[in-house]
Amino acid sequence: MVPMDWLSHLLAMMPVSGRLDLRCLYGVPWRVDQAAAAAGAMAYHAVLAGSAVLEDPNGGPPHRFTAGDILLLSSGAAHRLHDGSGAPPVPAYNRPGLNLVFSENAGTGERLDMLCGHFLTSPEHIRVLRAYLPPLLIVRGARGLPVTGQTAASAQVSGLVALMRAESDKESLGGRAMLNAFSSALFTLTLRLASEAAEAPTGLLALAGHPRLAPALTAMFQEPAYPWTLPELARLCHMSRATLARHFQESLGRSAAELLLDIRMTLAANELKKPLRSTPAVAEIAGYQSEAAFQRVFKRHMGVTPAQWRRAAGSVSVDI
Repeated sequence: MVPMDWLSHLLAMMPVSGRLDLRCLYGVPWRVDQAAAAAGAMAYHAVLAGSAVLEDPNGGPPHRFTAGDILLLSSGAAHRLHDGSGAPPVPAYNRPGLNLVFSENAGTGERLDMLCGHFLTSPEHIRVLRAYLPPLLIVRGARGLPVTGQTAASAQVSGLVALMRAESDKESLGGRAMLNAFSSALFTLTLRLASEAAEAPTGLLALAGHPRLAPALTAMFQEPAYPWTLPELARLCHMSRATLARHFQESLGRSAAELLLDIRMTLAANELKKPLRSTPAVAEIAGYQSEAAFQRVFKRHMGVTPAQWRRAAGSVSVDI
């Protein structure tokens, strides 16, 4: 087996691709009202120049983000971005390019340059990702910091966003494919950078901020069928069972057992989509010796039986 860290395992189980939709070039005053994302989609915004204010779709205070910052709305909620002036926006118009649509207005003053797109996965995978990612994630960039003040991840994000900006400036052959490939990589790098923040957000990224927990996370993702117990996971992390349980509950809002169950059910859902994969075989892969027990847990967790899930996915069953 090729060695992988837990985040690589997560993204192998739940692949996420990217799509760049717009490059916004606005003068003040401006406003963007973005509808709720489609099933399986999460909106993102990357500010190249200028600044923007986000009206928190969860009812919190507004957030201002500036050049180098990246905004990820894993909740898929409708949201509003504006310049913060409160003035009626100057109407924007779309100008199609060869590989990208540019949204522009005739405003003056500070100019906003922003990339807007979506991260895409399947509807069943988005359910799990939304459970473990904060609904609103703002990753502060390293723009303006000296090189010595940048982490490896912040330098990588800055470099990738610079590549996206340069590629969108040109109308080159294969540009759309390049921009979408860069968008896909941006998702992973955004999570990596967020996990390194001094105050990592809640969810899996908060757990990533505890390096001592990495052995437990890697073990559960790498061997989900193994009957992991809390004492075994605690030993891997060289901490007491109570300390491990506290870290999981405080950071993740869930226990290690609940995370392991989500990993197993996601793996099972993926395996059930494979032609000719029997339900007993899937049960064993997910760590269940009893097919009946697997059937009960899967239906309780996913809302449908394995057979119903398989039929919806269009797979062929070889169950006897």
